[in-house]
Amino acid sequence: MKSHTTAAALAPGRGPSYENRWDIYGGLAFANGQAGQSLPKRFNMGGGEGQFTWWVPGHLDNRLGISADYRYGAGTTPVLPNAIYNRPLVMEHIFAGGVQWRGPRNRYVAINYHGFVGGAYGIFDKTVNDYPNGPSPIAACPDPTGLHGNIGLYCNHMAPWGAVGGSIDFNQGQKFAVRLSPDLTFEHFGTETREFFGISLGVLYRGHRQ
Repeated sequence: MKSHTTAAALAPGRGPSYENRWDIYGGLAFANGQAGQSLPKRFNMGGGEGQFTWWVPGHLDNRLGISADYRYGAGTTPVLPNAIYNRPLVMEHIFAGGVQWRGPRNRYVAINYHGFVGGAYGIFDKTVNDYPNGPSPIAACPDPTGLHGNIGLYCNHMAPWGAVGGSIDFNQGQKFAVRLSPDLTFEHFGTETREFFGISLGVLYRGHRQ
């Protein structure tokens, strides 16, 4: 026999209505990447993700959302053999926008699908520039400054970036949910497009109802 407390917790209306005008998400993120065109190994990054979605009102059963997404990642990468560096630090700032589509959902859980496009700005020379109190005798990437040799990293620049994936929202009431969001990501820092994996875990807040 269910208690009054359990019955109230499971009563209709306790979960989200999915009629919110917008939502905002923030979480911790993991991703992998490759920091140089000829480097044989990938590297891992930890960081964070922030996302804002505006749900288009009155159309398609409130399923279509327009999103802005920002991600930051940092990690150390293997490089070409050299006498100074083992695993220098690499950082990426990713700015993207795209769409989300609400899939199956109930008061306990919701599944969304998304696609984003944008740009990733890679910072590959921080460790080299900080050596130990100034520029290193070895360059991060091939450059025209006269430094002899490099450790095989890309030069700092903005590159095309994209992601396709989804998210699973575990509802904690009408406003909040715990979100798990895996992605297949694409970047073009070098001469070809490469595919990587990313995932984030955080908290979603649903804003004003339509």
